[in-house]
Formats: sequence, C-alpha cells, structure tokens
Amino acid sequence: MSKIKHTTSFRIDQPADILFPLFSAEGEKHWVPGWDYENVMGSTEMHEDYVFLTANHHKPQHDQHKHVLQHHQPKHHEESKMIWLVKKHDPSNYFVQFYRVEPNEKVGIVTVHCTSITENSTDVEVSYEYIAINKKGEHFIKHHTVEVYEESISHWPILLNKYFEAHS
Repeated sequence: MSKIKHTTSFRIDQPADILFPLFSAEGEKHWVPGWDYENVMGSTEMHEDYVFLTANHHKPQHDQHKHVLQHHQPKHHEESKMIWLVKKHDPSNYFVQFYRVEPNEKVGIVTVHCTSITENSTDVEVSYEYIAINKKGEHFIKHHTVEVYEESISHWPILLNKYFEAHS
C-alpha cells in the first residue's frame, strides 16, 4: 500500500506551555469549531495509549466554515468513526503523536511539536502521514497533495489566534 507524509509549521505568539495543551482531544474543543470527541477512557488527562473516537461532528452549518473544517472532517470521513490513539505524549518537550485509524480507508500518524522561540512565541510543527489500507485510502493519498495539506493546516493559526484574542 502507499503512504504520504506532509509537514508544515507556523508561529503563534503564546508561550508553549499555554499553547501545547490545546493539541489534545479536550483542548481542541476550545479552538476548533464543532470539535468534539467520544471519551472512552473516562478521563480527559492525556497520556500515551489514551484512546478517543471522533465521528461526523464537523459538518459545517454554514458554507463560511466549510473550508476551515475540511481538515478535521472531509467528506471521506463521514461514514465511520475515527479511532485516535496517543502514540507518544511528552508534555515536557511539547510533543504529541497520535495514530488516527479510519478502519475503512487509512491509518494516519499525526505529530505536533511545539518549540519555544521566546518566552511568548512558539513554533508549531505539524505532520500528517497517511498509510492506505485499501483502494479508498490509495485514492485519498493520490489526491492529498502538499497544496491540499497546507490549505487545511493554514486554518490552524487563524483559529488559534482567534481563540487567544477572545481569551486575552
């Protein structure tokens, strides 16, 4: 089967210790419109082997949000729940990595690493690697170009900055 990996980064003018917790199942509820998850662990505390599920929770109510939400819930995800498993979690180094399993299509490895640049500035590096498990996954990988990936991640700093503006 085929696989593809894309990485990009951006800077947020916030301390890493404030920013990093937002890259968790619970944290994304604060800055990603419509984000929710099914908690199967009974706790919201992130740790390695933490498991949660996501489903059709990102269907946009208005067209203006459609482009923002495509990254988290494109059309090809509407059929079944995604299984998320925390592969690595190292909060002291602002690093988290997830397996994102879409049983009818592909497995994703999502990595977020925050690096303090100054006391109030953080670089965020985001990688998505996809491994196809069938023809549907192969089709996704064939069309998941660098441009498509960067467009989807380009909304992260916008949404994060809006969150911090609203909570300052």
